[in-house]
Amino acid sequence: MSADSSPSLVPNMRLDELLAELQTRLEAVLATRDRVHALLEAVVSVGSDLQLETVLRRIVATAVRLVDASYGALGVVGEDNTLVEFIPVGLSEEEIARIEHWPHGLGLLGLLIKEPAPLRLASIADHPESYGFPPGHPPMGSFLGVPLRVREEVFGNLYLTEKRGGAEFDEDDQAVVTALATAAGVAIENARLYEETRLREIWLQASSEVTTALLSGAGVGEVLSQVARRVREMSDADLVMLLFPSDPVGASSGTLRVRIAEGAEDLVDAEMGVEGSLPGAAYVDGEPRMVNELGDLGIMAPPGQATGAAVWGPGAAVPLGAAGSVRGVLALGKRPGRLPFTPSMLRMLHAFAGQAAIALELAEAREDAERLGLLEDRDRIAKDLHDVVIQRLFAVAMTLMSAVRLVEHPEGSARMRHAIDELDETIRQIRSTIFALQTPRDVAEPGLRARVVELVEGARGHLGFMPGLRMEGPLDNDVPASVADQLPAVLREALSNVVRHARASKADVAVTVGDGRVTLVVQDNGVGLPEDGRRSGLRNLRERADRLGGEFTAERAAEGGTRLTWSVPLG
Repeated sequence: MSADSSPSLVPNMRLDELLAELQTRLEAVLATRDRVHALLEAVVSVGSDLQLETVLRRIVATAVRLVDASYGALGVVGEDNTLVEFIPVGLSEEEIARIEHWPHGLGLLGLLIKEPAPLRLASIADHPESYGFPPGHPPMGSFLGVPLRVREEVFGNLYLTEKRGGAEFDEDDQAVVTALATAAGVAIENARLYEETRLREIWLQASSEVTTALLSGAGVGEVLSQVARRVREMSDADLVMLLFPSDPVGASSGTLRVRIAEGAEDLVDAEMGVEGSLPGAAYVDGEPRMVNELGDLGIMAPPGQATGAAVWGPGAAVPLGAAGSVRGVLALGKRPGRLPFTPSMLRMLHAFAGQAAIALELAEAREDAERLGLLEDRDRIAKDLHDVVIQRLFAVAMTLMSAVRLVEHPEGSARMRHAIDELDETIRQIRSTIFALQTPRDVAEPGLRARVVELVEGARGHLGFMPGLRMEGPLDNDVPASVADQLPAVLREALSNVVRHARASKADVAVTVGDGRVTLVVQDNGVGLPEDGRRSGLRNLRERADRLGGEFTAERAAEGGTRLTWSVPLG
């Protein structure tokens, strides 16, 4: 019985082996099916977005999931065959913070750049090209690297490390990641084409807006703000600045001043040296420039202000205008770690900056034409006042003067003389208005007449009343700068004396230019000069007059109070 049953065990054992092998193969088929499905889903997922940076991060995350890796990264290769961007997946924020710096494309990663072919290793440390990891980098063993091609160009490389469970990456892993890289190349190309189309649309719209702004009479500042805002949208930059020379004369060795700053408004009015800076190089050469690491801009902040972020990543600088006639610089920056500017983007920015330079010239030409028209109108009004109004008033005054002796009634005669005095004062005021009309107005640097008016009006709050003011002669045209800088200081000191010591209820200020001199008279109806008081302020006024070869007197007025007279020659 036992002898008959023993041969029957052999076929049963063979069947079990066959069934086990069949189950193993079914599991392999199912695993392959699941991996193919996962790969198809990954391809669809990667190609479902058109934002380049989103596509790149999705590619890395998908590759990590497909081959069950612990860590993954995508390195974007720049024009100088170094990694210009490194997108990691699998590292926590704390781990990223501990890493001293991202790889630059040397050693084993550089080998993939020089020889763009799949590379699979059981241990990174065993490869002769391995340089080790930067300080703070977590340890990694198994490695799989696959190049990412966009058409015939190597866009970057996929790096996968530390297969979970301690296993090594196998041929199937390499085949899956290679297939994903092929699909990723198409997705990257689509994202690039979409980005170029979007940029062209923004460029056309921005050009139209700038032209419309010019035709509608917008000011230069408004046009520049619009240019900076559109450039930031077009380039996806974090910082856009428009810089112009602080001193147009000799600007190649001077500084550039920030006039517009999109993304860091606290940089407005800050300055940057021309020598040694990227915007300075673009300004001097008249050629666009870009770098992968901008670093410290070398910004000199305005007094009392702090600058924005000190360190920037990718940067670009585009001149406003052609070489030899550069008006300013358009400077752009991104945060560290972002994708650098591309040559096509730089060309587009250069073209747009050229149009912006033309727009700037047109806007300034229009403002100059408007200013010239205003000056012509002011000059015409001044001539009409001088040739018509003053002459008629002078004729009326002469007629009244000749008629005074015909009036026998004393009161009538007194009134006529008062009317003649009023006409003389009116003629003097009109002449002062004529000189003001003939003086070009420079908003950035107000003239002597404007500074005198500002000081007199500013004293009102301290005095409790408005001082009288009379100005005669071409204050802004004939008074030299050396005297024009001293006279406001003298007036300020004189009004300060009235406020502190005079106890006056009335004060008058007169500034006249004539006979080669400028004379300032300040008179009040206060208590007058003390006999034995401190006169350091008056001594200061006398010294100012002496330095300019002039004279200064301080005396009691006949009708009470104090009369200060400060007079210096014009030449």
